[in-house]
Amino acid sequence: MKKAVYIEEIHTISALGIEEAEKRKGYLSGQTALRFNDELNRFTGAVSDKHLLPSDSKYHAKLDRTVRLALSLSARMRQSNTSITDQTGVSLGSSRGATELLEGDLQAFVNKEDVRQLSSPTTTMGNISSWVAQDLNAFGPNVENSMTCSTAAQSILTAVAYLNSDMCAQFVAGGAEAALTPFTMAQLDRLGIYSKAESQAGNFDKLENTMVLGEGAGLMLLSNEPKNAKYAIEGVGYAIEAIAHPAALSSNGSCFQKAMTMAKGDHEIDAIVMHAPGTKQGDLAELKAIHKVFGKETPLLTNNKWIIGHTFGASMLLSLEMAIFMLEHQEFYAVNPHKSSGNQNVQLNTILVNSAGFGGNAVSLLIRKI
Repeated sequence: MKKAVYIEEIHTISALGIEEAEKRKGYLSGQTALRFNDELNRFTGAVSDKHLLPSDSKYHAKLDRTVRLALSLSARMRQSNTSITDQTGVSLGSSRGATELLEGDLQAFVNKEDVRQLSSPTTTMGNISSWVAQDLNAFGPNVENSMTCSTAAQSILTAVAYLNSDMCAQFVAGGAEAALTPFTMAQLDRLGIYSKAESQAGNFDKLENTMVLGEGAGLMLLSNEPKNAKYAIEGVGYAIEAIAHPAALSSNGSCFQKAMTMAKGDHEIDAIVMHAPGTKQGDLAELKAIHKVFGKETPLLTNNKWIIGHTFGASMLLSLEMAIFMLEHQEFYAVNPHKSSGNQNVQLNTILVNSAGFGGNAVSLLIRKI
């Protein structure tokens, strides 16, 4: 990348909660936040409704849960001391989009009932990014991304491109996902990748797929000047590979290899927050790619999907926050109940964060403590 961009703020919401203290406590506990969902008859990582803005506030009752998750975070960003100007850009996205509303509206149509008047505008992909921009009074470039599970990562790449080109001085980037719905589950069941129990993301000895779906959102404020930042994105890597199946990466994770090599450059890497969705082939492909790139000098490896679930389009922001917590507090969060590799006493200065998705695409970001 042309020059580093700086992380001024980061806010996330997931099954671990919304406050930093509760999220750190969750990571340190070594206990999963996934719970059995009686309605869906499987484990999920749901966000507590207490963290959402009241649905009776203006417009919010008409918006999808995905948008409301993002707005819960933009409200916290508004309350912070960081100044967001009217020229600040917004780059957000979602893998599935307004899942809850769209499924409900479609069912109403099938049942020959009246479709909601605002069905169309509230189920477009762009309404996540535009509503956050409205909430923040950030009227610079407004971009919506949707690139499967690497959506938030692609949103960050978009923000980096704008910042490096000096078209903007600040950008809000991230993603949101709320797809804990029957139809989504039916799709994942048909693929054969959903877990029959809790997630074993990061357990490379598992004999079956163990992906568990979570919901969540993340927003970060990026700038091209350090201002109050303590962390910088100093490397970005991205790649796409030829695929033999719409849901699979190559067995050696060639897109991961290219993305990680591009992002790390000449930097020493202390740890990697893996994408590791919990699928047998996906986790192993990423591990093989890491061994190919780093050889015997493999950094510490971890992931957070075993504890919060796979949040699809929001997952990169939650992984980034995990990396920032580790850098800030010099705490390495191991994968439990499975073992992680490497020397856990190493000082953490530079962390690589991976993301990937259907279609053979991968993104890696290099995060360094300033």
